[in-house]
Amino acid sequence: MFRLRLLEQPMPTGSKDPDVLLSWLLNSMGLIRRRTGQWGDDDRGALHRIMRDALLVDPLRGFDTRDLGDASGLSNTGTHHQMSKLRASGLVSTDVDGKWHVHVLRGGSISAAVGLVCVQAKAVLEVRLAELSGLVIESESRMKTRTEEEEVPFSIQICEPGARREGEDSVSALVKDLGLGGGRNSDHGLAKSLLTNLAEAQHPLTIESLSERLSESRSRIQTALGRMRNAGMVERVPMIERISQDVFSGLIRQFDARGEGWLMTRGGLGRLNDSVSKKLIEGVSKGTLDIGRVESILSPVSLGDQRILLNTLGGRMPFGIRLAGADSAAVSERVSRLADRTLRRLRTVAQRLDGSLA
Repeated sequence: MFRLRLLEQPMPTGSKDPDVLLSWLLNSMGLIRRRTGQWGDDDRGALHRIMRDALLVDPLRGFDTRDLGDASGLSNTGTHHQMSKLRASGLVSTDVDGKWHVHVLRGGSISAAVGLVCVQAKAVLEVRLAELSGLVIESESRMKTRTEEEEVPFSIQICEPGARREGEDSVSALVKDLGLGGGRNSDHGLAKSLLTNLAEAQHPLTIESLSERLSESRSRIQTALGRMRNAGMVERVPMIERISQDVFSGLIRQFDARGEGWLMTRGGLGRLNDSVSKKLIEGVSKGTLDIGRVESILSPVSLGDQRILLNTLGGRMPFGIRLAGADSAAVSERVSRLADRTLRRLRTVAQRLDGSLA
């Protein structure tokens, strides 16, 4: 069964060292975990040695478990485990020769093998993302606010549909196969609930509201959402409609604690137009201010100045989480675009590795 994890990492720009390039490929395909800050000779694990000292040397020779064990120093069991990962990722194909399983690098070179992997990964991902069509409820209001999403490293697991476990529905299987719930033995229930809630939501949801709705801790919610953000399926967005509410709370709190003078100076009201600041001061001092009144008074003030005012009053811009698209097609397009970028990098580095070996 095809299974590949894509991990976006900075490319080894300018390097022609085969060990550096190979380590980058294996890391970016989720086959090994890098323990050092750089890719190089000190990062040569068993899988690296299998590739470097056997499959890359003679891709179509047909290595059996004994040959690969000699190259890597692994036992038969250890070699079998490593080759299972390579077969699942699509880099290696296996045939039976008598009582031995023999392994070859697909296509006869690393660039050909990676090219085949990329084609397969793209096709499988398209099939899996099509499953979102029955889950995502279309909503233009969800995308009303422009995102201010920070760039996060792309990471997703691509796994073709397999046999479903007893009691497992299609959404649970999708969450597991895309790696949104963590490792294979993790509890995928939280990730499934988050994806379902966000797919149905008409507006961004805060972590606090999701925590209360799902009766889960904020830390677990944040961890699960982090995996979804890395996969490009959800994004963080400022909740503009909450600014007036938080400004109102800040004005009341700071007026009671520090008074009018502080509000006009360090509180930031002095930065605003005189008519705006006077209306706010008058309202808070007379007790006639409410959230609707604050929103009306701040309507001519630019969004940037409103956010500065919120900061000077001791508040912070509230952010929410939303699905990264108005419908399933938009979400699928975004995830596919991010995956394509990583797959192109895999092809480029694989071609460079072939050149360095030649």
